[in-house]
Amino acid sequence: MFVDTVVLAGIGTVGLMVAFFAGVGYFIWKDSHKRKSR
Repeated sequence: MFVDTVVLAGIGTVGLMVAFFAGVGYFIWKDSHKRKSR
């Protein structure tokens, strides 16, 4: 694989997207386990 600036930028973009969606999924998973007191 030819490592170019565009390739590194693409890998970085994909990594940031994965980290973002993992953080959102973790927040939803943690928030769904809270007990709702009424």
